[in-house]
Amino acid sequence: MTALPNPFDGKEIWFLTGSQDLYGEETLAQVADQSQQVAAWLDAADAIPVRIVWKPVLKDRDAIRTAMLAANADDACIGVIAWMHTFSPAKMWIGGIDALSKPLVQLHTQYSQSLPWSTIDMDYMNLNQAAHGDREFGYILTRLSQPRKVVVGHATQAATQAKIGTWARAAAGWDALHATRLVRFGDNMRNVAVTEGDKTEAELRLGASVNTWGVNDLVEVVDAVTEAEIDALIEEYLDAYDVVEELRPGGERHESLRYGARIEAGMRRFLQERGATAFTTNFEDLGGLRQLPGLAVQRLMADGYGFGAEGDWKTALLVRAAKVMGYGLPGGASLMEDYCYEMTPGKEKILGAHMLEVCPSLTESKPRLEIHPLGIGNREDPVRLVFDADSGAGLVVAMSDMRERFRLTANLVEVVGPDEPLPKLPVARAVWEPAPDFYTSTECWMQAGAAHHTVMTTATTLEMWQDLAEIARMELAVIDSSTTTRGFVQELRNNQVYYRLTQG
Repeated sequence: MTALPNPFDGKEIWFLTGSQDLYGEETLAQVADQSQQVAAWLDAADAIPVRIVWKPVLKDRDAIRTAMLAANADDACIGVIAWMHTFSPAKMWIGGIDALSKPLVQLHTQYSQSLPWSTIDMDYMNLNQAAHGDREFGYILTRLSQPRKVVVGHATQAATQAKIGTWARAAAGWDALHATRLVRFGDNMRNVAVTEGDKTEAELRLGASVNTWGVNDLVEVVDAVTEAEIDALIEEYLDAYDVVEELRPGGERHESLRYGARIEAGMRRFLQERGATAFTTNFEDLGGLRQLPGLAVQRLMADGYGFGAEGDWKTALLVRAAKVMGYGLPGGASLMEDYCYEMTPGKEKILGAHMLEVCPSLTESKPRLEIHPLGIGNREDPVRLVFDADSGAGLVVAMSDMRERFRLTANLVEVVGPDEPLPKLPVARAVWEPAPDFYTSTECWMQAGAAHHTVMTTATTLEMWQDLAEIARMELAVIDSSTTTRGFVQELRNNQVYYRLTQG
């Protein structure tokens, strides 16, 4: 089966250089040459996953606005980097910045990393005056309340390239959200509050289109899957996983695996035909499906699809964003749910899992493909992949609808694995220690109204989510090693005032 395509293919970031006509053609030619070199250094950087495309030097207000409108209109462009090589009076940028709808980096750099102390003269100073040219630009960006990331450093330095690369991944996540068509197979779980939310507001603020299809619309496609398609998937399963004997060809439960494969093939076709990159299911709304989709969901997530359980479309969007931002990096991303606690003093940790649907991208080990009863859903025993998430640094991120805004809550965690084997827990799972500690983390999570469904990601960084939140003008509440409950609650109160005032 085919994974979703590389989200960076065909995407580019435009490199815009500011100057003015004051300096003469010779100086402007130098500006153009040097800015092309800066763009080339960034384009060659392994840390930046998309092309950096240099654009002609901008010298007046009309050219600036035209460039910004062109960036908005170009689907390949996922953001712009602006650098004031010389002094570019910021009033020229007002119309263009006001028109810009793509993410923005303000790069504060200069062409030469070192000053030529013995030969420096006023000609050199006039050519290389980004030190105050970028301050002029920064003023107008702040004056216009323009969201942006400020990156300070020489373009050849690894730290500079890494910061731009992190932002580029966030910009790609933002671009992917705007392209997301999310299929809800049925409605959300009855009487659950946090899986509700304003889908119209989500399309306005995040660009994602969230719509519902009846489960039996899917069942028609599932039932039409051919035996040859199922056979091909069974071969994939046998190669990729440690398949228990009862599910292997000739085993007494092999037909259950074939039906699981049928669901996967049908779901893929349904999503592909609608251009969807995210979806939800609900164990209370299974229509004519004979199994709750487990294996199918796990494999679709592993191939880049966003997923939320019980109709939780907000978490499905987070999983999709994490898949895009972390593409090509070690680690993975999955739907996760806080299930149980280890509360022995000094050993506190969280056991996370779900009924079936945890993505195998969280492990480099070979998952076991098993079948077990499931007391929820009132269907046949479902097949699923069973494994422990790999140890290492991670994040859990939730999205909550706070009426007038969406709030992201992010907690830095350390995935540590279970204290003992879990032979009677036949689901994929992760065990983690949250920062700064179990008690502070949990108190703050509750105070934030953060959801019990999250995306767990071991590939993306907190900085990527901070960049995405800035691009989206979305609240982000962070729980990390420096968090205190008192300070966190005060931050939430301050945020509430800020977001209500800024929205009028």
